[in-house]
Amino acid sequence: MQLKDLFYKISLLATSGSMSTDITNLTMDSRKVGPGSLFVAVRGTVTDGHNFIATAVSQGASAVLCEEFPAETDPSVAYVRVLDSARTMGLVAANFYGQPSQKMKLIGVTGTNGKTSVATLLFRLFRGLGYRCGLLSTVQNQIDDQVIPATHTTPDVITTNQLLTQMLTHGCTHVFMEVSSHAVVQERIAGLTFAGGIFTNITHDHLDFHGTFDNYIRAKKGFFDQLPASAFALTNVDDKRGLVMLQNTAARKETYSLQTLATFKGKIIADSLFGLNMLVDDKEVWFKLIGRFNAYNLLSVYGTAVLLGEDPAEVLTLLSGITPPPGRFEQVVSDDKIVGIVDYAHTPDALQNVLETITEIRHDDEQGRQPQIITVVGCGGNRDAAKRPIMADIACRFSNRVILTSDNPRNEDPMEILEQMQAGVSPVDYKKTVTIEDRRDAIKRAVSMARPHDIILVAGKGHETYQEIKGIKYDFDDHAVLQEAFSERGNQ
Repeated sequence: MQLKDLFYKISLLATSGSMSTDITNLTMDSRKVGPGSLFVAVRGTVTDGHNFIATAVSQGASAVLCEEFPAETDPSVAYVRVLDSARTMGLVAANFYGQPSQKMKLIGVTGTNGKTSVATLLFRLFRGLGYRCGLLSTVQNQIDDQVIPATHTTPDVITTNQLLTQMLTHGCTHVFMEVSSHAVVQERIAGLTFAGGIFTNITHDHLDFHGTFDNYIRAKKGFFDQLPASAFALTNVDDKRGLVMLQNTAARKETYSLQTLATFKGKIIADSLFGLNMLVDDKEVWFKLIGRFNAYNLLSVYGTAVLLGEDPAEVLTLLSGITPPPGRFEQVVSDDKIVGIVDYAHTPDALQNVLETITEIRHDDEQGRQPQIITVVGCGGNRDAAKRPIMADIACRFSNRVILTSDNPRNEDPMEILEQMQAGVSPVDYKKTVTIEDRRDAIKRAVSMARPHDIILVAGKGHETYQEIKGIKYDFDDHAVLQEAFSERGNQ
């Protein structure tokens, strides 16, 4: 494809060199440059791609997209200057790959909690409805049965267009994609055409990146501001900022709720460790998923399917048979009936949602004893430190016993993270709280504390199968460690 064709309907500030240059590859990594490459210089939070233009040219780049021309240009290379290279990269990538997002139904899901669950449930539902589908999520990217490991909640826009093109080649008609606040701010969804957007909820998170909660809200809202008039915007009106998301969108405005009038209305009839009984638009349905937070997830999935033209009755029938995504309220039960729950809850709101659900659905055992709730929880390193004491406080308020432990400390000292968490433990809760840095030992201690029918929540990592320490990812799976601890208990 010629360079000039990549910039169809894109505003340019200046050009240098031939715009008829043939381009066969797009990259913003100078190490992946070769003849035929368009190197995109993006100003990132850590590095500035403009510092690598000379390297890219020395490795054979045919063209460079940038915000500022280098002091010295190579006459054999084409240079294109734009106002915002990150945003332009998205528009260029869409042109390079033939606008794949316009040729399928691309649905974006954003919010603090529930993105992965909603996107995954939609993927499973629409496959059940007979469609070939794609999934772009925190857990994994998927093209029907083909699994592609995920490295970010939302990939860079070049990778996204590559994946969408592969999905299109495989006959996918629907793609469900998590849209993170980072991705909106960093223009990782620029140039994509969405058929619909879903808002789940918003609570304090990622303030290490956004700086303020207002900035975080604006980032989420930015996704809906970009939706075209041909799309729908489906929001949770029970969240006090749900309607804020719709203020400036050109998309068709739709709502869902458990508490008030909405386009799609739900009501919880009964909730237990075995499932969720709900009214959805006045139809009674039993779901295998558990908890109020999943009631919202199911309602958003149902609403999205109906808005995409599917039959409501068939949608509810299929949803009633779907199991939770990995690491989302995933249960492991010991031989002596201790219930282990592995959940990705890594924000204060998500942790409180899970613990409130457990509190609501636990019932006295045959002897009339109320089961204990034992919570194992930590906080990740190099992330929003303000939530650490809050997480510990929530764990203490909703649990009988709490074990504070390491999560993914990354480049921080795990004990410093734990000390910050301990600051959230009130004096009245000191006796029921213990700190064990080693996560495996913490889970095993929880199992040793438990009695039959007690409930152990292992929170924070969910689907993750590693623990990141000082830049190295070590094998670690909460689900597997919990099963191992239960087996050892059974053999004692």
